[in-house]
Amino acid sequence: MDHQPDRPADPLRKRDAAPEKRGPESRPSERRVSDRERDAAVDILAAALAEGRLQPHEHAARVEAALRARTAGELEVLTADLPAPVPGREEREREERAEWYAEWRHWLGGLLVMTVIWGVSCVSDGELRFYWPVTPLAIWAAVLGAAALRPRDGKGDDTV
Repeated sequence: MDHQPDRPADPLRKRDAAPEKRGPESRPSERRVSDRERDAAVDILAAALAEGRLQPHEHAARVEAALRARTAGELEVLTADLPAPVPGREEREREERAEWYAEWRHWLGGLLVMTVIWGVSCVSDGELRFYWPVTPLAIWAAVLGAAALRPRDGKGDDTV
């Protein structure tokens, strides 16, 4: 008789999946999913295949199930045993750039607030005074500029 080695539970089969608990917050989501969410699940499965976490036949079966999935709960079952993909270098750079632009938006907000305070004080005194916000704004801008020019430490860099 052929003896098959023990294999991990197949997440595609309902009876092997974790038992459902009753209650609105503990049962799988019944929310309908969009094509974008299905594509995201397929991307996670592709990354798992590339990393060797899935066999080709497992990948094909899960992709097929992901494309047929109607609810978030069905998609969660397909990727529950897989780690989230590590963001690539381009994604990390995009996030850093977005953070840097957000800092400049805060700087512009500070510029606006300080200029209004300066303007109100000038109007209330009836004379045009030295534009004092130039000092804190210049220091803040210098710090932001230095942060943009600092060398990267290379941690988490996935280049070979």
